[in-house]
Amino acid sequence: MNYWLMKSEPEVYSITDLQRQSETIWDGVRNYQARNFLRQMNEGDLAFFYHSNTNPLGIVGLMRVVKKDIADPTQFEPKSKYYDPKSNSESPRWQTVVVEFVEIFSNPILLSTLKDEFSAEELMVVRQGNRLSVMPVPEAVALKILAIKSFS
Repeated sequence: MNYWLMKSEPEVYSITDLQRQSETIWDGVRNYQARNFLRQMNEGDLAFFYHSNTNPLGIVGLMRVVKKDIADPTQFEPKSKYYDPKSNSESPRWQTVVVEFVEIFSNPILLSTLKDEFSAEELMVVRQGNRLSVMPVPEAVALKILAIKSFS
């Protein structure tokens, strides 16, 4: 099993939205490096749900990958802000995953805590200027995040 961190602005899609829906397609990612990380995901992988562009920033819950290698449908929708006219159904440029809700943390793990606990080499989200919406989390770091969650 691999671990990931996936960001979403809570005004766009929050952990409570995922809880209410039970599962969702993680669509709209339009960064090639983030897309490549999505392509590496496997069913059963766990992802930390990170609320971005809000105050406070941090990990608010956990979700699980339940389907992989899904063509992001928004790339084919001309009215979508994620439409990609260069993509086609035979060779889609943008793949994604379906995730399911696992849990909401009783206390978010704030970015400030993550910066205190991890270096930029250990956890990409603590790098200044990191704008990736999907990133890997090494297993040792993920286990430490889960331990922090248990004590908060």
